[in-house]
Amino acid sequence: MHKRLVNHCTIDFSIIPDGPILIKSGREGADPTNPDMEFVRTFHQGGWSIYLPGSSLKGAIRAHAERIVRTIGSETKPSNSSKLWANNPLTDKYTYLKDSAGNDLPPHEIYQKSSFTDQMFGNTSIASRVRIEDAYPVDAKQLYIEERNGVAIDRVFGSTVPGALFNYQVCTAGEFRTKIHLKNFTLAQLGLIGLVLRDLNDGWFGLGFAKSRGLGTVQVKYNSAVIQYPGCVIDDENKQIQLLGSENHWSWTYLLGVGEFLSQEEANKYGFQKPDKQDSPVRAESMDLGFGVQMKWEGDTQAGVQDLFMRGVRAWGELLGCTTS
Repeated sequence: MHKRLVNHCTIDFSIIPDGPILIKSGREGADPTNPDMEFVRTFHQGGWSIYLPGSSLKGAIRAHAERIVRTIGSETKPSNSSKLWANNPLTDKYTYLKDSAGNDLPPHEIYQKSSFTDQMFGNTSIASRVRIEDAYPVDAKQLYIEERNGVAIDRVFGSTVPGALFNYQVCTAGEFRTKIHLKNFTLAQLGLIGLVLRDLNDGWFGLGFAKSRGLGTVQVKYNSAVIQYPGCVIDDENKQIQLLGSENHWSWTYLLGVGEFLSQEEANKYGFQKPDKQDSPVRAESMDLGFGVQMKWEGDTQAGVQDLFMRGVRAWGELLGCTTS
């Protein structure tokens, strides 16, 4: 399955500071005229600018996804492989992905035995299905960067540490735009991404430095989302999506998870849900160059990208054995 590409989702969204945020660079104190803690910067569109690294965004998104899965599942590998769980990738030795001789298991066994979040974000044996781009300012002139002061506290005595004053940069206004890409995904995995972005927007977790001191809260604005099935074509006469080289076909208003493109035997090998589809008000259309099929959602409304996530969350609820509305 890892050698094929059957579906791909791109979520285009903006991150807007809802207060001060800071993602620190590694050059603290390099220039005495600059703050002790500087915002990470890069060269973008003809000049130097602050930005939100994709690695920082992915780390925060993965950590919260793991919290969600552990809340309704398990934090250790259960004896029942069908039960939802999320491990701690920092301490997990991944011995269950090796055979008795210490060699890697076959790819389908590695995927099936990995935790739900490892299946999405990867581990030492499987690649990530989620890719997050760096978030760059939409308009650098709208960014507002200010300098703040802080003081180190002795955690034992609760008093200030002599000579421990420091200053740091924060961004309090602007808009950063980025994209999340998912490939060969299940609809439940798409639903989990939707839940994480909802919680980020609601302030359940933050980004960057000093989150416990009020920094890092942001708003999430959805711009667009596209789901693509590169191996399919549109049958206009029958209003269907058809998989080339196969008898598989679906209504052209169906969202399709990876399990839909596999035989029952192959889906069972990987542990994919089958069926894995949801009806949608959005109709499929041909991709650029006339080959492949795609479905598009526009805007940050209930009929826009939120509609796509609602249907993904419905699949997430079905995976858990409950219903959502």
